[in-house]
Amino acid sequence: MNSNAWQIRKMGKFTLRFRPYTLELRHVFTVASFSRSTTPVVLTELEYDGVIGYGEASMPPYLGESQESVIAFLQQVDLSGFNSPFETAEILHAVDQTASKNTAAKASVDIALHDLLGKLMGQPFYKIWGLNPTLIPPTSYTIGIDTEEMIRKKVSEAGQFQILKVKLGLDTDKMIIDTIRSVTDVPLCADVNQGWKTKEEALEMAHWLQERNVVFLEQPMPKEMIDENAWLTERSPIPTIADEGCQRLIDVPALQGVYTGINIKLMKCTGMREAKQMAELARALEMKVMLGCMTETSCAITAAAQLAPLVDWADLDGALLIGNDIYDGMQVVNGQCILPDRPGIGIIKK
Repeated sequence: MNSNAWQIRKMGKFTLRFRPYTLELRHVFTVASFSRSTTPVVLTELEYDGVIGYGEASMPPYLGESQESVIAFLQQVDLSGFNSPFETAEILHAVDQTASKNTAAKASVDIALHDLLGKLMGQPFYKIWGLNPTLIPPTSYTIGIDTEEMIRKKVSEAGQFQILKVKLGLDTDKMIIDTIRSVTDVPLCADVNQGWKTKEEALEMAHWLQERNVVFLEQPMPKEMIDENAWLTERSPIPTIADEGCQRLIDVPALQGVYTGINIKLMKCTGMREAKQMAELARALEMKVMLGCMTETSCAITAAAQLAPLVDWADLDGALLIGNDIYDGMQVVNGQCILPDRPGIGIIKK
């Protein structure tokens, strides 16, 4: 996008504003299938009766959305038939029906709407949901695939964290784990990003990783390998978590027995409302719940953190990986997520 100017759409009592923004990563970020140093996002604002809610869409290129597609979607959103932001279910249903997919674009409206609602009610959203912020698990910090020297450097920078998330899925897996274990003994979680190709390799690695204090495996094999992932889950000494294999609420029931749990991300599931429904459904199915993120500003990170008291594991480090965050929101202190006690999602512009 050439212009970073706000586009403005007046729709009855609502005004929607949106503009592209590019996040700059502190380190080149490498996973099993690609590397990148920036992430495109679109920032949104939803105004009603002089009160403004903030939202965000983050689009890592592999998910198929872009700043152009998000802006094209937001130009189609029509809220002119609604008189109140408290018609939340109907509004978000209308947004979802605007076009298929476009989940990050939809999340940008959902987050802004929740921020707006909380401000109108004068309460943080975790309080509106009746959740206790002291129950938020410590967030992991992500170590991407890299050289031994850079991995040591990244681990040294992550000294405050009580758990690290390690990207695996290439032929360097054991080197990466051994390098980390040479400098720290904190628990690890392994995100394979569909990188392992056989169930036998995955099971062998699961046992090897368990011996090195890895507490779960995220998306060990391609999401299409349903029978193989179920076979692994039945035999693995550590839990398996669906990430690429779990997008939205409708996906959750079929994953019972295929994985131990699910990873919920606002950008995959259209935002806060559906994310909370997914967490509650997974709990009802006796599945584990992880709350993840993309590379995001403190806007989307703090929005996700509102429902973090519901989950077993939090991976909410996305804003810590960038150098140009424009919001002040959730803080991380000694690895713990500290929510701001401000209305809505609780962010303010820096």
